[in-house]
Amino acid sequence: MSRLSQQEEKELINFIKIWLKSHGYNQKDLANKLNIKSSRTSEITKKIKEFYRKGGVFNIAKNLIKIEQTWLNNIHTNSKKENETHPYNQLDIDSLVNQIKKDSDK
Repeated sequence: MSRLSQQEEKELINFIKIWLKSHGYNQKDLANKLNIKSSRTSEITKKIKEFYRKGGVFNIAKNLIKIEQTWLNNIHTNSKKENETHPYNQLDIDSLVNQIKKDSDK
């Protein structure tokens, strides 16, 4: 594969920064997903260039899509856990039981 031009590289990094922000993540989160030790832009750029050498823009997109899918699956998993409330919690029975215990201990 040919190399990315400086303009293409700059546009790609700007895209990635906007993409991260739109999902509520930062460069450190991306670095973790890319399995690189540093979250510096230069290190992320090296990894992106590596993807490009191995398969062009298609390979960059494929890897970013994989990362995005794990983030989206994680959000869905977390939101399901947040929505799973026990019916008795809505009635605040725990605090009522605790109050009854306190009253009976007196």
